[in-house]
Amino acid sequence: MTDLNKAARLSVAPMIDWTDSNCRIFHRQFSRNALLYTEMVTAPAVIHGPRARLLGYRDAEHPVALQLGGADPAQLREAVRIAADWNYDEINLNCGCPSDRVQSGAFGAVLMRQPDLVAEILSEMIAASPVEVTLKCRIGVDDQEPADILPAFLEKVAASGVRRVIIHARKAWLQGLSPKENRDIPPLDYDLVFAMKAAFPDLHISLNGGVKSLAEAQALLDRGLDGVMIGRAAYHEPADILGQADPLIWGEGHAISAAEAVHAMFPVIEDHLRAGGRLHQITRHMLGAFAGRPGARQWRRILSEEANRDGAGLHTVEKALAAMDQLAA
Repeated sequence: MTDLNKAARLSVAPMIDWTDSNCRIFHRQFSRNALLYTEMVTAPAVIHGPRARLLGYRDAEHPVALQLGGADPAQLREAVRIAADWNYDEINLNCGCPSDRVQSGAFGAVLMRQPDLVAEILSEMIAASPVEVTLKCRIGVDDQEPADILPAFLEKVAASGVRRVIIHARKAWLQGLSPKENRDIPPLDYDLVFAMKAAFPDLHISLNGGVKSLAEAQALLDRGLDGVMIGRAAYHEPADILGQADPLIWGEGHAISAAEAVHAMFPVIEDHLRAGGRLHQITRHMLGAFAGRPGARQWRRILSEEANRDGAGLHTVEKALAAMDQLAA
């Protein structure tokens, strides 16, 4: 069985339109240990939508967590019951997304205003789940004072039975800021997250928000946090972050280069194409593989321009590798 407390020392954030199965399988080539998350899936979508498409993944993606969104305890309990058949390692509740679409459904970050409801939802999810249920939240929303509301919020969460929480160390402004702006503009408050770890020593607390390197992640772990979640930096620079993670964060294995990870994807790509998929569905997640290395621009250009063409296949990836190698020589 996966040791989730160990895996959660470093995780890749759930990101809508980014962390799909094709993304996760690429990230897994770099790290055997990092905990990977799905895009957020709403409870009504799980109940009424195409389950195989929404919940399906490859066995090689483990350890992998499903993130759910919603505000109805009964719906979330049912979604967890359905998801149990897919054998995820963890089920996570989103209480951090600030998008208008999420707000209109009265879930995501807006739930920070309703700790009693969050506790009820989590209790229902735990009752239906064969695996650990966790929470991802903000430090507060709008005019809330994080130092006042976050301890009370976490107390309710802990009483529900949750033992692992990921805290995005920024407020979410539900009016006036876009989701992108909510990732950058509200100031980070790492000290508050550390204060929460001190106040709730029995909770496994991971920090999310603003971490751009593996060295930063390690420094936060060294200061006493249980885990660090990295989002866009891990996506755009996977070799620098995930490729170095196993030896540096877990003391296991060896660093994986971008070239090693790309070559490991060849059979995955071939299987995907044989099943009727298109090359760009995978390679769009691989554009940052060689970020900061000679020839990276050629790699990105060829895949961006050619992977969506009819007939694009493994030879397209090999062409991009060859062009990059020629420039790097």
